[in-house]
Amino acid sequence: MKFCRFLGMDGSRFGLVETRDGHDYIVSELGSPQMQVSTSGVPEQIVLPEIGSGKKIDEPFPLERAKLLTPFPIVSKIMCVGRNYAAHVRELNHEMPSEPLIFSKPPSSLLAPGGEIVRPAISQRVDHEGELGIIIGKRCHLMKEGESAKDYILGYTIVNDVTARDLQNKDGQWTRSKGFDTFCPFGPIVTTELDPWSGISVQTRVNGELRQDGNTRDMMFSIDRIVQYISQFCTLLPGDLVATGTPEGVGPLQAGDVVEVSVEGIGTLRNPVINEQI
Repeated sequence: MKFCRFLGMDGSRFGLVETRDGHDYIVSELGSPQMQVSTSGVPEQIVLPEIGSGKKIDEPFPLERAKLLTPFPIVSKIMCVGRNYAAHVRELNHEMPSEPLIFSKPPSSLLAPGGEIVRPAISQRVDHEGELGIIIGKRCHLMKEGESAKDYILGYTIVNDVTARDLQNKDGQWTRSKGFDTFCPFGPIVTTELDPWSGISVQTRVNGELRQDGNTRDMMFSIDRIVQYISQFCTLLPGDLVATGTPEGVGPLQAGDVVEVSVEGIGTLRNPVINEQI
């Protein structure tokens, strides 16, 4: 299943997405995903609606013409992996990590497809970092070695881990440089029909120019390892977003740029860039 969340005449709606002749269309509405909770009120699992559960759309609507929202509305936290592609580590002259390097971005940094990435006035260099993102579908705590992360994943999406590079280098830790409002565009859809374990391409273009061209087979730490590692210190809840790392080729964004992150089997996440107005 592929689905999006879009703004309809009477509020936000989920839509079933199909690819026809190389283009994505919203072909019908979907009912809202349901959150199952424990008797104590802890979120346990997201149950996706059945196809055909929502209002029928008479004519398939091009996804690119829809007013898209962030594809999932409940994100308690965003966990990210730094330095997960060797070539990216080398381009920034960092040491190779011996285990996953985890940081977080606040949910306030989330940005819908088409939304404007705002370059903060206090930063002189803001970079794009295109990545594969995963959305957790089932509560994950202390995942065991040998378990498959697939058992905990709802679906896959695209993330742009926008970074104020100069502030990252200045601070020595990454909370501020990664956490500005608009610094986590994600979408445009979520798909359950993907196998990143076999290798899928991750590309970033700025104004049509190819900047990043990687493949998930080059990850130093697999998705299984990432989810297992995070779950040892932080319970992943249904709806949480995990960004899996960026390939080499990160670079600066300027006001007026349009950055596009494409992940094979998902589509393209597009966002324009503006300067903060003070």
